[in-house]
Amino acid sequence: MITLADVQAAAGRIAGRVIRTPSLHSDAVSRATGAHVTLKLESLQAIGSFKERGAANKLAMLTEGERQAGVIAMSAGNHAQAVARHAGLAGIAATIVMPLFTPATKVSRTAAWGAKVVLFGETLVETAQHAREMAAEQGLVFVHPYDDEAVMAGQGTLALELLEDAGELDALLIPVGGGGMIAGCAVAAAALRPGLEVIGVEVAGYASLSQMLAGKPVQVGGPTIAEGIAVRDIGVAPLEVIRAHVSDVVVVPERVVEDAISLLAEGAKLVAEGAGATGVAALLAFPERFRGRRVATVVCGGNIDARILANVLLRGLLRDGRLLRLLLEIPDRPGVLADIAGRIATKGGNVIEVTHKRLFAAPSVQTAELEVIVEARDPIHANEISAYLEERYVVRRA
Repeated sequence: MITLADVQAAAGRIAGRVIRTPSLHSDAVSRATGAHVTLKLESLQAIGSFKERGAANKLAMLTEGERQAGVIAMSAGNHAQAVARHAGLAGIAATIVMPLFTPATKVSRTAAWGAKVVLFGETLVETAQHAREMAAEQGLVFVHPYDDEAVMAGQGTLALELLEDAGELDALLIPVGGGGMIAGCAVAAAALRPGLEVIGVEVAGYASLSQMLAGKPVQVGGPTIAEGIAVRDIGVAPLEVIRAHVSDVVVVPERVVEDAISLLAEGAKLVAEGAGATGVAALLAFPERFRGRRVATVVCGGNIDARILANVLLRGLLRDGRLLRLLLEIPDRPGVLADIAGRIATKGGNVIEVTHKRLFAAPSVQTAELEVIVEARDPIHANEISAYLEERYVVRRA
């Protein structure tokens, strides 16, 4: 099992190779959750993820023979870029095996750091197996994303910085995928802050650790916005540390992760990927548990597709009542659209989108169906707009 000395040694090795990211109190998240919240901004690393720490430490520990042989890693995301970047900086040849379904942007970003990218496998299991086979055939050093003590120790360096910068804390919330980050952080916390509650956070579709700790068969799967922690298997080495030093694991619903992304973007002015927002999601999902407590969490990544981020924010506006989707049955005659737009404007609403359907959706040839998406200040304002339209038209809220 790794120790505090391993984490401290890793901090010395990677100093100057990764950013010492800030740990900042977030007023927006604190007000939304009732806790006193500090955010560790690993999303500010060069590749936008904490994964740089483990990769930098692992590569710094290679022997000269291993450096000459080169390294290989398997990843569909942040670990790929981390290994590629630090191998490139160290002059080490790197091969990254990525699944066939990997988005082109992630492939190009990984290759841009100088790595050779190999696309193979319909699933991560197939991709990992192929990477292992290539490592054995070509004599390459396999850099595991989490089940490796050097990687775990590297990830734990973020906790050294956090504990030094954040002051007194009652709880530390750490996202859990394969377990490397929480294991490294838990070792540091147990040694430096005995009694500090270290809590893992998983997303509902991939609650591998909580099922394992409960002695249940691991059943995971399905789409998730937190793909960075959508891992089936917890690493053997991390699991040993987790059993010894982690206080609890909580599971957050998919929708709350979306809410956390929106809160970070709108309130804290921070871009977070799904995995990076799960700590904040735990605060939103379990407010009674953390209200009034001093809590820190890690925004562990900021690599979210711009289209997905836009969709999350729009879905959040709909749920909050700040986007209003109305279906109106209207007479098909001149001036009606102008009247509706005018009534919305009179109440201070902003028309975002209009769809006018005459041929198929309307119940009569003399009527039409109008779909209007309106921006409102809040749910009360949305109700005022809707009520004003209902004075003259048949209105349904969709």
